[in-house]
Amino acid sequence: MILYGKRQPNNPPKTGRAAVSDNVAKYVYWIATGLVALVYLGAAAFYISSHDMVAGMYREVLGYPTYIIWPLAILKIVGAVVILWRPSAVLADWAYAAMFWHLVLAFGAHVGAGDPGWSPALATWVLLIVSWLTANRVRAVKSAYAPAFPSAAN
Repeated sequence: MILYGKRQPNNPPKTGRAAVSDNVAKYVYWIATGLVALVYLGAAAFYISSHDMVAGMYREVLGYPTYIIWPLAILKIVGAVVILWRPSAVLADWAYAAMFWHLVLAFGAHVGAGDPGWSPALATWVLLIVSWLTANRVRAVKSAYAPAFPSAAN
């Protein structure tokens, strides 16, 4: 910190991750988390409202059984609510892990089937990682496994 042209020895200049302000981290976290939740809630709504179309896609394009559509729709809603609400760190970590592997497997399934649906899975995967990496800096409920970047105020 520079005060009246003199550098204060106790406050070295912020560089790297610490240089990003808390407000920027907050915006990045909430935009990434909101978009992930929006994708998951939108997909769940699509699975429920257009079940027959989704069942045809699962059966004919991806080669998956159709009985997994309803559990996936329910779990997508639960996952989105948990990462937005974050009632406990353990539950949020499980939701992030489930979404991570779901998106990796969805990407692989679409690429393997030659279906162009891989790009939303990849984009959401990147947003999920950004959300997870910034969660401890923004949220009051801290994960033991997510990185704890120092805030700009420290």
